[in-house]
Amino acid sequence: MVDQSREKAPGFSLKDAEGQLHKLDDYLGKKVVLYFYPKDNTSGCTDEALQFKDLYDEFKDNNTVIIGISKDSEKSHRNFIDKYDLPFILLSDPELEAIKGYDVWKLKKMYGKEYYGIVRSTFVIDEQGYIAEKFLNVKVKNHGDEVKKCILSI
Repeated sequence: MVDQSREKAPGFSLKDAEGQLHKLDDYLGKKVVLYFYPKDNTSGCTDEALQFKDLYDEFKDNNTVIIGISKDSEKSHRNFIDKYDLPFILLSDPELEAIKGYDVWKLKKMYGKEYYGIVRSTFVIDEQGYIAEKFLNVKVKNHGDEVKKCILSI
């Protein structure tokens, strides 16, 4: 009997900074921290990435993979990874495949102007590929610790 209350994580097939293809199904058997962020090398996105970097070993010790996704190019991801020595995967989603699949492409407002962009969000996916927790409209401060607590509870 399948538990209908559990939401299957939407699949994707995206390239990393080296041009290697990654599919969500590649990580079945591991927990996945899948985080969506607006743009490489911006202050909030850098802070968030550095929190995940600082906690990387703890996530790894708990059978967890960290994957960041934005619209940025593979080259932009390569530069961001190199600049901050990020130990986890960043995937490029210029066609909005995963971004729209996880419903994080939203109308935003800044300085009175409206535009579409990524709403900072994190999805914790269990070893069977189901969404265990959603963090929507993420505030960066202490976010890494919130996600770590979630990982330790599943």
